[in-house]
Amino acid sequence: MVRHRLRGSDFLSLKPFDGGEIEDLIEESMRLKNEGTKGYRPLSGKAIGLLFEKPSTRTRVSFEVAVLRLGGYPITLGGGEMQLGRGETIEDTGRVLSRYLDGLVVRTFGHDRLEALASASQIPVINALTDTCHPCQALADMLTILEYKGSLKGIKLAYVGDGNNVANSLMRAGTKLGMEMTVATPKGHEPGRDIVDECMEYCGTYGSSLELTDSAQGAVRGADVIYTDVWVSMGTDSDEAEISEDFKGFQVDQELVSLAHEDAMVLHCLPAHRGVEITDEVLDGSHSAVWDQAENRLHVQISLLGMIFG
Repeated sequence: MVRHRLRGSDFLSLKPFDGGEIEDLIEESMRLKNEGTKGYRPLSGKAIGLLFEKPSTRTRVSFEVAVLRLGGYPITLGGGEMQLGRGETIEDTGRVLSRYLDGLVVRTFGHDRLEALASASQIPVINALTDTCHPCQALADMLTILEYKGSLKGIKLAYVGDGNNVANSLMRAGTKLGMEMTVATPKGHEPGRDIVDECMEYCGTYGSSLELTDSAQGAVRGADVIYTDVWVSMGTDSDEAEISEDFKGFQVDQELVSLAHEDAMVLHCLPAHRGVEITDEVLDGSHSAVWDQAENRLHVQISLLGMIFG
């Protein structure tokens, strides 16, 4: 069971977990969402650090609330407020924080930086986002799809936009859960070939499919789920005019949504740039499940923390 793998362990990506373990995590998240956490205090007396080197709204607040609901004490640490900003290594930071804290939630830049911190720490480290992947987000996405569609296997998910960290984790989750995935990105903005090849291997194991295309219209035709994200990730220096030209035709608007199934749902991990990658009409419309998706970050993280520290 996944709780045996997670107990006392790091959670850095979805790569080490098989489809059944991911399903167990999602089902536990749904159970806790429906039943609540009254009397469930696996973090009682524990201090959990939240080290955020990148700005955050949903991830930071949902993790803080999750720690509190499980009886723990969240301690938020900004990268600029610590000695990291004055040259202390990430490894030394991990060694020191391990002496004070019982666990550490980290939002940082390169995934190798997260791995270096985890290897030097003596406490569980949880990935709250790196430039490579965003596993907690993908779990919340799958929980939301399961709630709306009743199952995950065979669901057709079209991701439209930049082949970024969110797309990477979606591919890992979707291909291990039996989904039919199409990732539509402009040329030059595709996901990394190493993760694509990894997920193609999962297709053979789990009976899923993964297709890459540069046609947003082709990707969403007949889709059950349309997913988009910002076109420029945090910390990326990009020319707005150049990005707008690259992503012409990739905006999720009502015309694009009309190509999907009549009951298709629209997801966006937020924050949304309204009128850029998605229109107000779609984000606030009847197809949108974005606000339930945002709420589900909390329930997934409660489940994850409970399994690691339970």
